Amino acid sequence: MKQLVLGIPKGSLQESTLRLFRQSGWRISLSDRNYFPEINDADISCSICRAQEMSRYVESGTFDVGLTGRDWIMENDSDVIVVADLIYSKVSQRPARWVLAVPLDSPVHDLKDLQGKKIATELVNFTRRYFSAAGVDVNVEFSWGATEAKVIAGLCDAIVEVTETGATMRANGLRIAKELMQSNTQLIANKKAWEDPWKREKIEHISMLLQSALRAEELVGLKMNVPEEHLNAVIELLPSLNAPTIAHLYQSDWLSVETVVSKNIVRELIPQLIKRGAQGIIEYSLNKVI
Repeated sequence: MKQLVLGIPKGSLQESTLRLFRQSGWRISLSDRNYFPEINDADISCSICRAQEMSRYVESGTFDVGLTGRDWIMENDSDVIVVADLIYSKVSQRPARWVLAVPLDSPVHDLKDLQGKKIATELVNFTRRYFSAAGVDVNVEFSWGATEAKVIAGLCDAIVEVTETGATMRANGLRIAKELMQSNTQLIANKKAWEDPWKREKIEHISMLLQSALRAEELVGLKMNVPEEHLNAVIELLPSLNAPTIAHLYQSDWLSVETVVSKNIVRELIPQLIKRGAQGIIEYSLNKVI
């Protein structure tokens, strides 16, 4: 029997990835000592590895498909199929940024100011290529962690580090001199696996449901009752993926109106709907939007 080998990223992406799969319909059971999680799909077997290494294992065919950051694919210069961009992280639904950061009082304001200087980062290969393309000769050293502390302590002149909001860097007395790259989680596939019709269909199935679950996180469903004479006034307020669903209530001149809207507008939208005659408004969460 054929099986698709799926790589799950260990570390900062692990919990958010398991949550996304759960919302998509797959329950993945993982323990600290088990590198082969259980999944409720007989067609899939799971393995777990660090996101930094994932693209290498997918490229080699150890995994048919996996999830990792665009940054680590570029760092490893991996030759893989990017099936889908999945904008999620351990903190928020926004891309991460790899930035060049220096102490607040540093004279560095541009790449050329680092000529001959030392940079600490976990993203060594990408950083070397970036500065080489800019014609700036720098000494790039691998950082095993606590990278912000190294530049503050004077162990290096600048760091290349990942951030989403920049809050941690500001709290550590650093400023961002330049953004080098934006990164997000990507679903990637091995080229040979992608050429296999059965595996490709399964990968595309996974991709569709993961994307639909992410889409649903930004939306909610709204259902309400509206008097027929107020229907047009209420409909004017309602954005929708296509058009609101409208049905007559049994033996009544009231209608049931149902639609899907962005979470960002619900707080302001509901009071306006009430003013225009809507009643019995129900807001509900969505698992998937396809």
